Amino acid sequence: MSVTSQIALTLRAVGGLTTAEIARALLVSESSVTRRITRAKQTIKASGLPFAMPAAGEAVERLDAVLRVLYLIFNEGYASTAGPDLQRTELAVEAIRLTRMVHTAPPADSEVAGLLALMLLIHARHLARTGPDGTLIPMAEQDRSVWDAGEIAEGVALITGTLPVGPTGPYQLQAAIAAIHDEAPTAAATDWPQIAALYDVLLQSDQSPVIALNHAVAVAMFRGPQAGLELLAALGSDTRVSDDRRFHAVSAHLQEMSGDRRGARASYEAAERAATNLQRRRYLHAQVARLDADAE
Repeated sequence: MSVTSQIALTLRAVGGLTTAEIARALLVSESSVTRRITRAKQTIKASGLPFAMPAAGEAVERLDAVLRVLYLIFNEGYASTAGPDLQRTELAVEAIRLTRMVHTAPPADSEVAGLLALMLLIHARHLARTGPDGTLIPMAEQDRSVWDAGEIAEGVALITGTLPVGPTGPYQLQAAIAAIHDEAPTAAATDWPQIAALYDVLLQSDQSPVIALNHAVAVAMFRGPQAGLELLAALGSDTRVSDDRRFHAVSAHLQEMSGDRRGARASYEAAERAATNLQRRRYLHAQVARLDADAE
């Protein structure tokens, strides 16, 4: 059974996610996820293996898949891909709870601490991410006094204690990026060059198009929108992300920063069409309406 099949099956069983939600999380088609889950179930049934904790050696080998499942469950809770609400807080909280359990159980692993730190640092912002009616509030516009100082302090302490010990993995790098965001007193004071440098390192081991999108934003924030748009152009042929809401939304943001309001409007419309979450569609529609109003 492939690792991806194991992840898909576990997301269904533990996270309670639908096939469509799993597909969006893994950046694959829904039919592919259905086939993988079916094959995984058949493999487990045919093996006759009992449901039990793995031996110590096997636990180390399986840890990466476990962490990825927990991260994907958390992401679906923090930024729901579908439905009427931007967040499914109960999923994010459960992912944090399970990650704490993994963190306290052997074998000790710095990436477990990195993932827990990442979740805490991101979840610390969740109360500021939506308005009274549930609408999305971008990070740059959030009231940072609402961010959870306790979760930020715990997350920073975890990543500060983990980075100097052993090899640095992708969850630790992402946690370091989240810590820079959380410790900045204002959006304008964010250390974008440092964030871009960390994404550079992260891309060396993880070629995820979502990471590449975030890298493009970070570069644009200190080198200018055109530099970010040039990086996005290279992603335009990646079918995993070229039709994704995030790609079009980032394009729109950078196009607007560069003064290309017509291009930004078209990209916001494309992002709205691709969005599967109601609150994101509302936000993207509002951006189109704002550009239209400004043009009058």
